[in-house]
Amino acid sequence: FLQSHCIQCHGKKDPEGNLSLEDLGSVDEVNSGIWRSIWAQVSLKEMPPRSVDQPAVVQRLFFSDWIVGELTRVMRDKGGFTAHLDPNKANFVDHDLLFGPLPDGIQLQPASSPARLWRVTPLEHITRLNELINLEPEFDPENPGLRTRGDAVPTNHGGELKLYFGTDNIIHWLGGTVAYATAVKSIPAVFAWARNHGLKNYPHLYSVNSAEATQVLDLADDVIRYMAYGPLSIANPEQITDDPTTYKMVGDIRGLPTSIVYSTKVLHPLTPIHDLMKEEGFEDERLRAAVDFLFEALTFRPPSPPESDSYLAIVKQSIQQLGKKDGAVLGLSSIFLDRDALFRPELATKGKRDQSGRVMLQDWELGLAVNHALRYIKPDETLRQAIVEGRMRTREDVQREVQRMLADPRIRKPRILQFFRDYFDYDRCGYVCKDTKALTDAGANTKGMSHYRAMFNATASTDRLIELILEEDKDVLRQLLTTNKAVVTVADKLYFGERLSSEEVKAAARIRQELKKQDKSETTETDGKEKKAKAEEKNLLVVEANLSGPKTFARVSRRSYGNGSLAPDRILSTVPEGQRLGVLTHP
Repeated sequence: FLQSHCIQCHGKKDPEGNLSLEDLGSVDEVNSGIWRSIWAQVSLKEMPPRSVDQPAVVQRLFFSDWIVGELTRVMRDKGGFTAHLDPNKANFVDHDLLFGPLPDGIQLQPASSPARLWRVTPLEHITRLNELINLEPEFDPENPGLRTRGDAVPTNHGGELKLYFGTDNIIHWLGGTVAYATAVKSIPAVFAWARNHGLKNYPHLYSVNSAEATQVLDLADDVIRYMAYGPLSIANPEQITDDPTTYKMVGDIRGLPTSIVYSTKVLHPLTPIHDLMKEEGFEDERLRAAVDFLFEALTFRPPSPPESDSYLAIVKQSIQQLGKKDGAVLGLSSIFLDRDALFRPELATKGKRDQSGRVMLQDWELGLAVNHALRYIKPDETLRQAIVEGRMRTREDVQREVQRMLADPRIRKPRILQFFRDYFDYDRCGYVCKDTKALTDAGANTKGMSHYRAMFNATASTDRLIELILEEDKDVLRQLLTTNKAVVTVADKLYFGERLSSEEVKAAARIRQELKKQDKSETTETDGKEKKAKAEEKNLLVVEANLSGPKTFARVSRRSYGNGSLAPDRILSTVPEGQRLGVLTHP
């Protein structure tokens, strides 16, 4: 290939771009950068120049694949070479070869995927941990939009993905919204994640580094202690009472963990971890029950006998060195770093190869792959039994379980919704920084974080709108792009309102002044203050839209900002004529 298409311009004498392929030598770590550039230019048909004879499609493909193979080989112990796996390199695949008729003499191998490890996403990880410490309500067919067990943990009022402890037990706190947000116990997502637009979940893009592993151990300590003791693990005994007046707060403790009062009700899951820690002493039976429960809760599969024995030994050794209270927590924390608690394997180590050398996933690998395609929590009992009984090994087995899960509204399927978030990027609206003056000039509410809270509310609303369109299942893409329906809150009346002209704004200001004068002469002082406050609240730049319709709900975070937290209440409304349509324009 080089001799036929490259050496003429890149030989020893006066080479183009000062690049002599005769002096370059074979692929190694020193010249790997140059070979990467050659690979890119040949794959994108930038070289050879279009003014000269072009190599055949298959010739070009063989050459670029050779470079990838050589770079992969020589860089294996030097950081690796994965540029060809980058989704941004999709255009390196020849369009005609991908979508057109195949050249003569070319036959494709049967499709397959490489063996791989999928690191769990931050959203999946937080939802998995949430199952350990919080009780979510079961699906309510009368209120299908409400947050349900199996739904992804939503971001909070500020767009942060956090795991909240004990919020269902909080009955009183000292201070306002900011004080509450500071005092409540929460843990942020620890795994790195691409923030760019588009699809993000690719197996080769993510790993777990040492800093993330350290954070996983830290959160494991908090989670296990809460599983064992409930709110008592995050509060003093006197803070846990059904009568807030019995807890005397001394001094200004707003924003501190001691400023919160928790009820005595048990509102968290009671697990073998709780059973292990509630009594003095320990037996192997209770230890093994705690180990096996936690392993399956974190990896979604039961441990093998060697795995169970290994973790049991770690827990017993920790207890011997630190005592039961701290030793059990430390020993059980190690399970949070198990490979399958952080990654989902698709290694196909079991099964027979077909004539093309492919091995089909089976049993737990196949069952968890199907579960992973739709859900963030562990398989339900039906799927689990199918895996255990050897009924997850064929295409028909996959079809049976997928159709069953899709048909059951009680089985939540957050990965479907995540696809639409990645595809349309509407969940990024709250992270777009807006100029405060421009927002004010446009008539938006710029008090505090009002605008951004409205955008995160709009993200939750759009989630619900997409679900409603999917349920109808008619012209889904057209409906998503052109629907005049919107799931809205009261604040959206402003965003769907009509901006007044400068003349209309001046006229509205004159009317306000006249009303103020009238208030002074005709009302009492108290009434005047109330009317003045109402007049100041009225927006002079925008005529708010009249949005009405049936009641619905959207999934929002646990209480994260005191009384300023996001609320689930919504209405399904028709937007005014001439306003924005579809998910590309709102939020």
